Amino acid sequence: MKSTNEYSLRFQVDKWLAPSPTTSVHVIEFSRTPSGRRRYVCVEIAQPAGMRALFFFRHDDGCWRVFPPSVDRRDRTT
Repeated sequence: MKSTNEYSLRFQVDKWLAPSPTTSVHVIEFSRTPSGRRRYVCVEIAQPAGMRALFFFRHDDGCWRVFPPSVDRRDRTT
């Protein structure tokens, strides 16, 4: 079983964007999804290859992931 720490926002940002100690990470947007009112955060990082940004979504179990909860994904297709 994975540690709860592995699903924290900080862990996910480090995993997906791999910032260096000298790289700045910026939250550029945070809000709630229109359907389901679940929290999301958009994080941006400047790297030599250019700017990168990812959205992270908070799931019902409290974990942050790069994909929206299934309820929100279903609502967008209908």
